[in-house]
Amino acid sequence: MSTLRVAIVDDEAPARALLREYLAAEDGVEVVAECANGFEAVRAVEELHPDVLLLDVQMPRLSGFDVLELVERDVAVVFVTAYDAYAVRAFEVQAVDYLLKPVAPERLGQALARARQRLGRPRQVASAALQAAAAPQAGTATRLIVREGGRVEILPLEAVDVIESQDDCVVVRSGARRIRKTSTLNDLAAQLDPARFVRVHRCFLLNVARLSRLELYARDSRLAVLADGSKIPVSRTGYARLRAVIGSDW
Repeated sequence: MSTLRVAIVDDEAPARALLREYLAAEDGVEVVAECANGFEAVRAVEELHPDVLLLDVQMPRLSGFDVLELVERDVAVVFVTAYDAYAVRAFEVQAVDYLLKPVAPERLGQALARARQRLGRPRQVASAALQAAAAPQAGTATRLIVREGGRVEILPLEAVDVIESQDDCVVVRSGARRIRKTSTLNDLAAQLDPARFVRVHRCFLLNVARLSRLELYARDSRLAVLADGSKIPVSRTGYARLRAVIGSDW
């Protein structure tokens, strides 16, 4: 039996200590990381390559689902939480198991056995689809979680000017910064409040608070001029969406 490499992720030290105690009694299990927050969890997955994440859901700043949105490596996930409300969403992101606190040792052993069975099997859903499922639900996002190099950053929506589709990702424009994010424009548009972010073109989502004016570019198209002077195209359909939000005086 190969050794199962496990990372524990929970913001509460007693919860981590209890899981470590239970894991010490399991044969063929090695704890390779003990993470007190989601930032440490993302780093641990990238650097230590655990087979399994024992992942809490509700943690400060980055939730368990935020972690999964950022993780780009295949890892089996067992959610360990005090709340049953996230169970359906957990299995949408193909969690191996969902354990409610306080966790019984026997129940943890069952979850690890399921994780062993999962190892070596390809995911049934592509990584991008899993990240989309882990992202905030429709219209509820209050921030964007982005990565620059090895650094994870929480970007408030107020700081976002435009989100642009590029190849297999999007580029989030915030002032002079250009930050790539693994997502599609469709997925992000679904997460964001449509009264604040409008799909003005097939390749652009505009923060309407950044709109300075509209310029006629051709018969059926316009340019949106942002507060910083930059311009993005507005299609005929995008213009209709924009007018529905900001009124017909533009």
